[in-house]
Amino acid sequence: MTTSVALPSPTRPWGAGRLAPYPAVIRRPHATVTIDPTTQLGVFRDRVGQVVERGKHATSSGTETSTTTNSDSRNDQGHDQDSTQD
Repeated sequence: MTTSVALPSPTRPWGAGRLAPYPAVIRRPHATVTIDPTTQLGVFRDRVGQVVERGKHATSSGTETSTTTNSDSRNDQGHDQDSTQD
């Protein structure tokens, strides 16, 4: 006597309906990236070895402090934020 086990029917993965073709390919002007040992920054070079200028990028930093204004059983909390960018 053999026992038959019903296998679940295959279902389409839920994310398959969200798939779309990749957008058009964009050629970047650089071919390689190396690290400058002095500045520790990336140096982008084109296919013939010339440096490609990648533009300037700013740096930023920020801080956040938490404040408590009530020390009984029901704390009233807030916070401050600041940031600087150059």
